[in-house]
Amino acid sequence: MKVLVAGGAGYIGSHCVRQLLAAGHEPVILDNFSYGHRRAVPAGVRLHEASLADAAALDRVFAAERVDLVMHFAAFCYVGESVQAPLKYYLNNVAATYTLLDAMRRHGVRRFVFSSTCATFGVPARLPIVEDMPQAPINPYGQTKLDVEHALRSLARADGLSFAAFRYFNAAGAAEDRGIGEDHDPETHLIPLAIGAAQGLRPALQVFGTDYPTPDGTCLRDYVHVDDLSRAHIAVFDRLGQPGSAFFYNLGTGRPTSVREVIRAVETVSGRPVPVTFGPRREGDPPALYADSAKAQRELGWRPKFQSIEPIVETAWRWHSAHPRGYGDR
Repeated sequence: MKVLVAGGAGYIGSHCVRQLLAAGHEPVILDNFSYGHRRAVPAGVRLHEASLADAAALDRVFAAERVDLVMHFAAFCYVGESVQAPLKYYLNNVAATYTLLDAMRRHGVRRFVFSSTCATFGVPARLPIVEDMPQAPINPYGQTKLDVEHALRSLARADGLSFAAFRYFNAAGAAEDRGIGEDHDPETHLIPLAIGAAQGLRPALQVFGTDYPTPDGTCLRDYVHVDDLSRAHIAVFDRLGQPGSAFFYNLGTGRPTSVREVIRAVETVSGRPVPVTFGPRREGDPPALYADSAKAQRELGWRPKFQSIEPIVETAWRWHSAHPRGYGDR
């Protein structure tokens, strides 16, 4: 299919573009480069530089490309920033997404794959997290994603939109050939921060909280390789042919990994120590978050290739070693 990838120059979007090409689809990228990287765009893939909030620009893109399906990764995703600047998140993650969905409606595009998040669940009552558990976000970022999920349900009922929303956990790693990887500004993700500290390119890694009710006192999270995420997004295409279809999937390995275990994995893979400073807990950090992905495995035939933290870290280490300045385009 011909697939419009909104946010296709960003971290997860760029990996998904590569997976689309490998699967024989035709990706077209839409990105405003507020966070994406031009060097992450594969040669020969058509690129439209525009904002999702620009309805006229979206009309031009849809008229020119005649796409079959839209994949949406163009959200802001810093939890702390969403608390400090909630309107920025509502304008981009909610209002601009509605502008995109309205453009799809005008141009007769009725299939949509949405990048959602486990943050819609807030602090879960039990673990692992399954799709039908109550959703109660504790920050504006999670709330904006849940707002879009609600809108998608309504559009499926009223307009026949077919969609899948993937609620994934901690995306991590890099392409196995080292062609693309993770480069955020600012960087807030644990693995690249730990790698940068081991390389001597970043300050000592700050660990927030060592007194959680977990085996080693640090938070437990579910790290899932970015290419595994991408493959799941493509595997759902065949289920979106029926108008009004609505699917929700958790994506994770189901294997919780602590902050200390991530640090040890970086040290093992790199052969270097990770300098660390320890501080108090951050407000709003749940002790543990990890997924039950049985539904995606059952319905999509999806299974993560990367089942443990060290192989994920190894792909990230190789990319950061080859690109110590990231993409170098900022």
